[in-house]
Amino acid sequence: MVKVAFGQMNPVLLSPGDNLSKAEALVERAASEGAKLIVLPELFDTGYNFESKEEVESVAQPIPDGKITRFLIRTARKHGIFIVAGTAERDSLGRLYNSAVVVGPMGYIGKYRKIHLFAREKEFFEPGNLGFQVFNIGFARIGVMICFDWFFPEGARTLALKGAEIIAHPANLVMPYAPRAMPIRALENRVYTITADRVGVERGLRFIGRSQINSPLAETLVEGSEDGEEVGIAEIDISLARSKQLNDYNDIFRDRKPQYYAR
Repeated sequence: MVKVAFGQMNPVLLSPGDNLSKAEALVERAASEGAKLIVLPELFDTGYNFESKEEVESVAQPIPDGKITRFLIRTARKHGIFIVAGTAERDSLGRLYNSAVVVGPMGYIGKYRKIHLFAREKEFFEPGNLGFQVFNIGFARIGVMICFDWFFPEGARTLALKGAEIIAHPANLVMPYAPRAMPIRALENRVYTITADRVGVERGLRFIGRSQINSPLAETLVEGSEDGEEVGIAEIDISLARSKQLNDYNDIFRDRKPQYYAR
């Protein structure tokens, strides 16, 4: 058994300094209660509702050499915890991505770039080009997707087929559906999911909160409020995510029939 957590927060738009302080407090609380992994929201350090590409450029950082990744590494080392956090990435050619960083006590582990961009994100970010990846953090294998990626079941399925036992899901949710859908993503792939959402209103856009940790049995183990900055912690049994067998006859992966699926 291991404890995992989400950190639900209300980022201040275009104010990384304020947001790093908020995030560190959430990480410290999760670690103090024994969590070994915490997921922070999409764009936890920058806010979300940008008006121009220039605004994104003013806060985006390279990964892993930028100050946001360095902050996350320091925080992970200080508290002995793994962190998945959404951030705005600027690559060496100046291209912008809605990304997530994976770090742990030993340092930088990897990154994911959001594949399915939502609404006006397409005005600011390039679609992700790294594919869906799985990272081994010792006690579990974690896959990462960001916010609107949940709407496409192929993303979670791909991560599960690649061996993910936990899907970390940084989010800035504005539609009401994900809290109902994520337990099903967990069930149909026999994985744990950790959705870390944000709260608050930003330039008129309201975020729904309701961060969640869901089990391979479609249980919502803990759910956040609609408006509070908070930590949610659940104790999980990774062995449940390692078995895809439903009964003596059915294994959800061995029973797949890809030859009949549309592409």
